[in-house]
Amino acid sequence: MDILIGDKIKELRKSHGITQEQLAEAIGISFQSVSKWENHIALPDITLVPSLANYFEVTCDELFGVNLMETKAQIASICAEADKYREFDPEKSRMILEDGLKRYPDNDILLNNLLYVIDYSSNPDKTIGLANRLIDNTDSSEVRYDALRFLAYAYSCKGDTVSSVAALEQIPEIYFTKLSELAFAQTGKQKYDAAEKQKWISFEMLLQMMQKLAECYEADGKNERAICETERGLKLISALEGNSKIDGFANYRDFF
Repeated sequence: MDILIGDKIKELRKSHGITQEQLAEAIGISFQSVSKWENHIALPDITLVPSLANYFEVTCDELFGVNLMETKAQIASICAEADKYREFDPEKSRMILEDGLKRYPDNDILLNNLLYVIDYSSNPDKTIGLANRLIDNTDSSEVRYDALRFLAYAYSCKGDTVSSVAALEQIPEIYFTKLSELAFAQTGKQKYDAAEKQKWISFEMLLQMMQKLAECYEADGKNERAICETERGLKLISALEGNSKIDGFANYRDFF
């Protein structure tokens, strides 16, 4: 790392056409310090890193020689590999993601994917720890809301209704999505792609809510209403028969 950042500073300095003295004066240090960095004798004080990055108009990651595009691609590759086993071998998926976290500690994308392969009903404490870790390490509101969902599920499994509701209360109530608005506001392929994707998301959400209603009716001893709700669910699935994507809803057909 010391060789990397020293070489990077030298590369950036030369590309900007400035001397060691000019760089030193700009950030308020001695030119000897710059010389030590570039000759791998010493590292910049951590407090100087933001100043150096700002001066050269790069990110701190770039200053340390981290290729952000390459890192994102590698993380995406890890997630894609783990996703292959998510449904039928979640343990293998978990191992792939945890190995990725050894290379990219606290990466929010990897942590988020890991939440999906841990059974929150049998491992609520582990889920709670992971969800809180993700909330602390993400700048993405979307990922944070996802973590709060799992946090609520896990607390519910522990019988802690108060904490479950408190987690869900942090998620805003939104009555539209980016996809639905793209479908309304755009034309052509962008309109079609947004509408098609939102259709299936909405369809699955509808089936999920019908499933939950059937469970409520059954729990209340209202069996006829439960049967009616399940029959409606089956009719909805049948209405979309012939579309290849409906095969992904076999679990709902089995439930209903």
